[in-house]
Amino acid sequence: MRPDIPRPVIARPVRVIIERGPKGKKSVVFALDWSGWNRGAKTPELALEVLESYRQRYRPVAVEAGFGDEFDAAGGLEVVEDRAGTGSTDFWGISFSPSSTEQDPMDPEEMERRIRLLQAAWSYFDDVAALVSAEMRRGPRGGGRDRDQIVRHVIRNESEEFAKKVGIRIPEEAALTPAGLRKHREGYVAAMRAYNAGEGKPMRSWTLPFLIRHSAFHVLDHAWEMEDKNLAESPTAS
Repeated sequence: MRPDIPRPVIARPVRVIIERGPKGKKSVVFALDWSGWNRGAKTPELALEVLESYRQRYRPVAVEAGFGDEFDAAGGLEVVEDRAGTGSTDFWGISFSPSSTEQDPMDPEEMERRIRLLQAAWSYFDDVAALVSAEMRRGPRGGGRDRDQIVRHVIRNESEEFAKKVGIRIPEEAALTPAGLRKHREGYVAAMRAYNAGEGKPMRSWTLPFLIRHSAFHVLDHAWEMEDKNLAESPTAS
């Protein structure tokens, strides 16, 4: 038998999508193949610049998911779609609807890739939360929340709101303990796989690729917020 030969990593551009707020107040750019790498700004041009500036901040997620070589070989940003978003795009500067390329179902390989990136985002968030100071630097972002309030917000929104999209219902605050969080994440991934296989009630306005992307974005956005507001003497890696 021939020995296994490592497949060469092919350098490909980073496919990105621009999402413009309907009133033109803000725009978002997100990487289609790298769930959670997503930034917003006042204009599409600025959003592209900010997204590129976060390339190295996102890299640990790609590495944790097992895609470090692919990420490092990736080329520049390539816009593959320029679309209108929702009112949330203008108000929050975030993407809140699926693009034309994010439709159900996904093939198994793509599904597992996205899940691995989401799981890596969870791991990154947990690591940051364990390292930063309990008190956060004050500023406009997040309304002055401290670390534990940010963690609570992220976990509750995902477990009690986002997870409903794939049929999960849990009691309030059930995911706030370590055991509860593990159970939620395992159940969330299992429900995603089942949904992709055709089980459950179809989502009305969201799709599974968008749900995964939005979950990863929400986790990373607040992980980066905690890093930026950290008051500990030894800053986390960024």
